[in-house]
Amino acid sequence: MQGVLNRERLYRSLTTLDIFVDRALHLTPKSTTLSGFNYNRDLLKASMANTYLETVGSRADSIHLAVKSVNPSDIYWAYLGTLHAMLPRTGFTEHDAVLAFDHTDEEFYGSVETAWIHNWTGEHAVTGRFKFLTCALVGRDVPEKVPLLSIPVHIGYSNPADVSFMLELVRPLFRSIRLALFDRGFYNNELMLTLSSSNVPYLIFVPKNGPVKRALAPMRSGDMRTVGHEFILNMDRTVIKGETTYALLRQIYEKRLDRCIDWAFATNQQEIDLDDIVATYRQRWNIENAFKMQDEATIRSKSKDVTIRFFYFAYEQLLQLIWSVFYREEVSFKGMLIALSDTCTERVERAEERAAGKRSVAKGI
Repeated sequence: MQGVLNRERLYRSLTTLDIFVDRALHLTPKSTTLSGFNYNRDLLKASMANTYLETVGSRADSIHLAVKSVNPSDIYWAYLGTLHAMLPRTGFTEHDAVLAFDHTDEEFYGSVETAWIHNWTGEHAVTGRFKFLTCALVGRDVPEKVPLLSIPVHIGYSNPADVSFMLELVRPLFRSIRLALFDRGFYNNELMLTLSSSNVPYLIFVPKNGPVKRALAPMRSGDMRTVGHEFILNMDRTVIKGETTYALLRQIYEKRLDRCIDWAFATNQQEIDLDDIVATYRQRWNIENAFKMQDEATIRSKSKDVTIRFFYFAYEQLLQLIWSVFYREEVSFKGMLIALSDTCTERVERAEERAAGKRSVAKGI
């Protein structure tokens, strides 16, 4: 049910956005220069309408100039600071967290001239994609995925290093990390070694490679089993031995596909509940659904600058975080965007009227 939203809460949410923009872009609020207070009007209008900044206002050049003066790290540190302030209000910080990692892309049309744009097929005129690695809080007790942190990743980046970096940043937010969930694109020996050495339990959906196919072959429909798997990693002229456990399920019915499929996971969990392992992994799907929701807040851009693209992406995720913490039970995500945009426009217009009045008084008009 949707009704009139509390204006005081809307103003607090706008203040949260102001602080994020100011911190991310190193702006000074309430000064003679423009700040998040001024920029959020155009940012929210563009987000609400899924369009370009240039379409909705006159601040696009100023915003882009401010964004280009910082690094992507300034943006995710500002986001993390906002997260530290907001997340305790949810009660989730007292939990053992289940985290999901995934990649999401933003399409690019044009000449690919930077390592931040990953080559694409050219289908539908898409020549490249900006790629972001995202960590989100999921779980049976989390009604909506909570976006915790994202970073842009370049061509040839290291999955294990970036995942480890993000885990270290979000780990202090929770009592512990109970489980980290990954799809098959993350399956590699280095990541499994990295997670185990960091005492992070993981569950990774495994491609049907040779060892997995051989282990599944003798199993009958409905069978479930675990199999130890040893592997070797050659790194920096050093041979490192590691191990994981394959959890295998043969021809288990999947309602979403309406057919039976084989499931294969790699995990380092001490206790493995084969009856619940598929349901546990499905929690990761919430992050994919959330990306679809974030699409409702997309700020469109033609920029090749990764900092601009990442700033927009982080801004959209912050909007989703605000909705999931404060508005989820009252209004749709799009409804919140409209309310925030309208309130922000009113706020800036009143400030501009007051400023104009003061100038008139000063001139003796």
